[in-house]
Amino acid sequence: MKKDIRKFTTEELIKEFEKLGEPKFRAKQVHEWLWKKSARSIDEMTSLSKDLRIKLQDQFEILPVSEGVIQKSTDGTVKLGMRLHDQRLIEGVMIPDDDRNTACVSSQVGCSLSCSFCATGFLKRERNLDAGEIYDQVVLLNKYALEHSQKPLTNIVYMGMGEPLLNFDNVMNSIRIITSPDGLNMAQKRITVSTSGIAKGIKRLTDEGMKFNLALSLHAAVDEKRDKIMDINHSNNLETVFDSLRYFYEKTGNKITFEYILFDKFNDSLEDADHLIELYNKVPAFINIIEYNNVEGVDFKKAKSEKRNEFVNYLRNRGVSVAVRRSRGKDIDAACGQLANKNQ
Repeated sequence: MKKDIRKFTTEELIKEFEKLGEPKFRAKQVHEWLWKKSARSIDEMTSLSKDLRIKLQDQFEILPVSEGVIQKSTDGTVKLGMRLHDQRLIEGVMIPDDDRNTACVSSQVGCSLSCSFCATGFLKRERNLDAGEIYDQVVLLNKYALEHSQKPLTNIVYMGMGEPLLNFDNVMNSIRIITSPDGLNMAQKRITVSTSGIAKGIKRLTDEGMKFNLALSLHAAVDEKRDKIMDINHSNNLETVFDSLRYFYEKTGNKITFEYILFDKFNDSLEDADHLIELYNKVPAFINIIEYNNVEGVDFKKAKSEKRNEFVNYLRNRGVSVAVRRSRGKDIDAACGQLANKNQ
């Protein structure tokens, strides 16, 4: 069987090239083609001789992600369904906003956490994505950023299908490639990893010493309510998660972003706001209040605009750093998992 050439580090590639009787600089050329130039086939590596390319094709392959269903919103948001080499479907979104273009990428095929408000919860987790498959999403979504605004991606958020910290090694490797001068050379501060609250994973990524941003998908500020909508809270309750968040802040000095979707008549009362303030005071943070993108077959609905405004103003009047993130791509299947559910 051919070996996936993107699974090798530079040092491992050098050893493979030595076996082929090729000098080590050839391995470095291949590495550059893979991660700087985003080559999708060995034949694209035109700085290599034709004979060497044939030799490599006999032993190695590249398994790129390909574009599938494309949906474009009137607000500029692009939802991209992407096919993996095994024909499984994943999703990514390009979100334009003033002076930034953000790629939202997936880390798993489906998800095992089954949050009750999320369309991805209807999809079983089939497998983890490897670092190359995460990288490919960024490359493909960058094309739409350039098409929309003639500017490349400025930010990447790991907020698509799957729980990033349950695919820890591949996610970390993808960030290393994306931020490396030998890769896409994006600054780590432009990358945000969002977790539903895997406490051990938060502590582990803290110890990795990387400088990207961390977001917590919170959505309820007391265990009783969070248990109802997020199964992960049964094994990683708020006390456990916030212990790991404090560890993250003490080691990195980076504020954490709390993502809080407002659901109608579930977590949008002023009592809920008080509970959220209590958590906010436990660790330096910033709160994003997110408009829910209604999902077919899910009972939750987005909070009424007057309730949202009352909730946000209540927080601001008590000194909370908070912003409202409007729902994007309302005229397409922009919510996580919607497109994949329709195109299995």
